[in-house]
Amino acid sequence: LMNPGPELFCQDPPRLGNQFDDDRMLRSLLRRRFGGSLDEVLPQLRAMGELAGNSLYQMQLDDRRNEPVLTQWDAWGQRVDQIELSPLWRRAAVIAAESGLIATAYEQHWGPLSRSLQFALVYLFHPSTDVYTCPLAMTDGAARTLIASNNRALIERAVPRLTSRDPGLAWTSGQWMTEASGGSDVGRSETRAVPDQDQWWRLYGRKWFTSAATSEMALTLARPEGNGPGGRGLALFYLETRDAEGRLDGIRVCRLKDKLGTRKVPTAELLLDGCPAQLVAGADNGVQQIVPMLEMTRTWNSVCAVAAMRRGIALSRDYARRRIAFGRVLSEQPLHLDTLAWLQARTEAAFHLCFYLVDLLGRRETDGLGELASAELRLLTSLTKLSTGREAVAVISEIIESFGGAGYVEDTGLPTLLRDTQVLPIWEGTTNVLALDLLRALALTDGPAPILALVERCRAACTDPRLVEASALAGVSVRRACEWYQQRRGEEDRERLEAGARRLALVLGQATGLALLCEHAQWALEHQRDRRPADAAARLAAHGFDRLYENPAEASAALAMDSGGPQQ
Repeated sequence: LMNPGPELFCQDPPRLGNQFDDDRMLRSLLRRRFGGSLDEVLPQLRAMGELAGNSLYQMQLDDRRNEPVLTQWDAWGQRVDQIELSPLWRRAAVIAAESGLIATAYEQHWGPLSRSLQFALVYLFHPSTDVYTCPLAMTDGAARTLIASNNRALIERAVPRLTSRDPGLAWTSGQWMTEASGGSDVGRSETRAVPDQDQWWRLYGRKWFTSAATSEMALTLARPEGNGPGGRGLALFYLETRDAEGRLDGIRVCRLKDKLGTRKVPTAELLLDGCPAQLVAGADNGVQQIVPMLEMTRTWNSVCAVAAMRRGIALSRDYARRRIAFGRVLSEQPLHLDTLAWLQARTEAAFHLCFYLVDLLGRRETDGLGELASAELRLLTSLTKLSTGREAVAVISEIIESFGGAGYVEDTGLPTLLRDTQVLPIWEGTTNVLALDLLRALALTDGPAPILALVERCRAACTDPRLVEASALAGVSVRRACEWYQQRRGEEDRERLEAGARRLALVLGQATGLALLCEHAQWALEHQRDRRPADAAARLAAHGFDRLYENPAEASAALAMDSGGPQQ
């Protein structure tokens, strides 16, 4: 009994190294964008990569059983509503501030590339921090929303704190929109706003799902007394959660939500009972005023989706080198390699779709965007979030399967990756909500024409025969989508258009991701002599139309294990 013998299961766990140095996709894209200037930011990226793959990742594994704890009453019967966060979250807060995960975008030391640097750091940070990116996304969204409001008093009060690198000064922000009556249909929100003195208001209502409820401030929707129904009658309010003595100010925490995943995120149901608040920009049209916030949070959602996909592949790839089955390590078995190569190809397309959106944001905030690029940004914000959220769930599910039974065992930490990823198609708008948002955007941008123009630019950049073919297939898909949309855009076909909106969005997202991957693959061939991105594009194009397409065995192995390429 004391010595169970050699039949006892004993397997080396997957290990991670520096997550920047080990990420060919990220290094290649940043080299293309920054050129020789990349060397100046490499220390930041490598430092975050080292944290993400080593000490922070180990802390995440050790912290697996810790979750937020709500204490509503103290020993003497006083209502305190104190939420204790996990050790990892407390550590992540310090790292996020000191590393400038918000500040980098607003300091703009790198001009239009500031967003690319910021989100590269976020992409490395996210998978090792149990979704601490949730409050960061809302913080970035709040800063951008306040700046867009031109409310000087609130900008001066909050933005320096939201963008601070000092952990002792830095704030995070909540985003309190969801109510049981409304959900995504925020126009049905029932929270009331009652005028108080000196331009202050008091809020009364129940917020059903408020993520990161420990933030120092929040932006929320409420209906000023006397306003009409629907979204136009709502106003956007700014509030600080605690008074001068540090007590919750007109806010009660009813309970923490018991969720499928993101269990480290202190998601609460809140009762607003006279919470003091200020108008952000007028006493109506609040839904329109949160557009800058949604642009930011949906972009964060997209970045976190591709970060999760990359983390899953990194773990599965390392495990394949360690796990022996049927007499060979998995990394030598053709079927396993083919599976990993397919997952890598899907991840690369999602990655380039996401970081193209990031590039558009950076350019708009510095140099501005022309009419066509502005239309791209409007369409791609919803399209990218929708596509990457769904793709992440599919890829991570396959990743869990690649570990066999170990992927289903909680002690490994692997199931958490899938549960936390499952929220990404839900947060910031479900697939269907975003598909309908895409239809609204298409009505303002001459249909999918801006997407077609983008795909055609990518195709024109390709000269390698495989990339020419793959990008042409992407163009065919988008042209068919354009025709489908034009045939149904009339009022009499509105129901047919809405019924197919989800399929339209998924086709456009897949095709755009493939085209952007092709464009980068051509650059990688010419400047880095690296064929792996081209292998990914060819595989993705073929799988979309013929699942019996065969890549050469050596190409599958190189893509699956990310080997055989030049040093960058």
